[in-house]
Amino acid sequence: MCGIWALFGSDECLAVQCTNAMKIAHRGPDAFRFENVNGFTNCCFGFHRLAIVDQLYGMQPLRVKKFPYLWLCYNGEIYNHIRLKNQFEFEYQTKVDGEILLHLYDRFGIKKMASLLDGVFAFILLDTANRKVFIGRDTYGVRPLFRLLTDNGFLALCSEAKGLLEIKTSMSTPAKITPFPPGHFEAFDLKLTGKVQSVQMERFHCCTEEPKHATYNNLEGLGTGFELETVKSNIRILFEDAVKKRLMAHRRIGCLLSGGLDSSLVAATLVKLANEEQLPYPIQTFSIGAEDSPDVAAARKVAAHIGSEHHEVNFTPEEGIRALEEVIVHLESYDITTLRASVGMYLISKYIREKTDSVVIFSGEGSDELTQGYIYFHKAPSPKAAAEDSVRLLKELYLFDVLRADRTTAAHGLELRVPFLDHRFTAYYLSLPEEMRVPKDGVEKHLLREAFKGLKLIPDEILWRRKEAFSDGMTSMKKSWYSSLQEHIESEVNDSELEKANTRFPFNPPTTKEGFFIRQIFEKHYPDRCEWTPHYWMPRWIKATDPSARTLSIYKPDKDQ
Repeated sequence: MCGIWALFGSDECLAVQCTNAMKIAHRGPDAFRFENVNGFTNCCFGFHRLAIVDQLYGMQPLRVKKFPYLWLCYNGEIYNHIRLKNQFEFEYQTKVDGEILLHLYDRFGIKKMASLLDGVFAFILLDTANRKVFIGRDTYGVRPLFRLLTDNGFLALCSEAKGLLEIKTSMSTPAKITPFPPGHFEAFDLKLTGKVQSVQMERFHCCTEEPKHATYNNLEGLGTGFELETVKSNIRILFEDAVKKRLMAHRRIGCLLSGGLDSSLVAATLVKLANEEQLPYPIQTFSIGAEDSPDVAAARKVAAHIGSEHHEVNFTPEEGIRALEEVIVHLESYDITTLRASVGMYLISKYIREKTDSVVIFSGEGSDELTQGYIYFHKAPSPKAAAEDSVRLLKELYLFDVLRADRTTAAHGLELRVPFLDHRFTAYYLSLPEEMRVPKDGVEKHLLREAFKGLKLIPDEILWRRKEAFSDGMTSMKKSWYSSLQEHIESEVNDSELEKANTRFPFNPPTTKEGFFIRQIFEKHYPDRCEWTPHYWMPRWIKATDPSARTLSIYKPDKDQ
């Protein structure tokens, strides 16, 4: 997890432009570097490093003697780099996982390179010999990347949009800053002036396709066909493999644990594998919530069951309200449900950074989208509609849950790992018959729960615990965090302001005082950038005026909460 930044064809002095790169310094607290590109006086790279793999040679832009004309800046982890290195007999010069990109590009070209990477990544690859620039982003956009391209061919790139906001261009109109689409790569011709021209934009992987890199990883025990026992076994094998490959780190590993199904399965599998691999430290787990939070109580049960070194972070609505503006600045989003859930994740990440030495943090993101975990899936009109919505949610993750998870952890220099979004695991799960994946017997994620039944990996009451949104579960059943937030906002926004919201914010106009309040803060820091959030996250197939599950008529809390 790092911060990458690059300019090609800058019209302004690079020393002036480089100050913008410091706005993402939080992403890489270990070191930073700027480097101009030889022969292209108005092109440069900026890099903020969080050292996770290869402490000695990990600085970027990464260059190796064999390919003096290639420059690589990337943010992410390539889990299969050693497997590919051995498969194709590449000669490495470093222990950096990203070196594999240089070898793959040299041998196979950009498209095959991108499709063979098993991991999370955003990359900027410069080939000065062929005067090409390539950028790309992983299937789910777990790692962020923003681009700014002017009509006259000045290209600026950054891990977060804030590093591009004050970039100076010679154009009279402000340049658009857009998130780069996940699962795609783009190729540019690099002119002698340093300016670029986009020549190709292509998708290299979609979540429903088996990834190309699966060919080189023969997992033992995988069965064929859709017989229930075979499917359950395959889910377990693929999930465990997803966690195992993510143990690649030279820094301490920890895990967020909300006490829900997803984070509990991740934490339990992580502890099991860490013991098998004989990691030299116990796995730390972290939960956040108020005194009577159902999440905190559930997480405590799981931690005791799996034997992790457990940390509980106390959360008060007052503390959450104080952090709001900071969180919005990091998120670069005004989506209501994203912000509500981000506050707790931001505060727990702050605790991890300040009070522990865990840097690589596992979490359960992506499971709800993949396994139809949201309560509104009970109302899906058909298994086909449910399956289609599951894919839609996965494709939009980079705008909502994955954005939240990246920005709140990166704000404190932590690196997030999300095994539920493993390419192979998701492709397999989405290939299963639609009827198998829907809620069953009134329980969402039934198939996932069924796959781990009887293994005693996590306590039974957690395995079958009902879905509770993270931002709700942090506080008590009597009063949700969003209720406290809305009460605070009630005195901050008056009725007439809300009535004029459509005029003031014609794009995605807020319909509640909470939405209005959040939007005001967003516009203060990011004026006229409302298109970064193309729409609000809301439940489907049910009349919903609020994204919280607790407001839905079909919400039924667990009896023991």
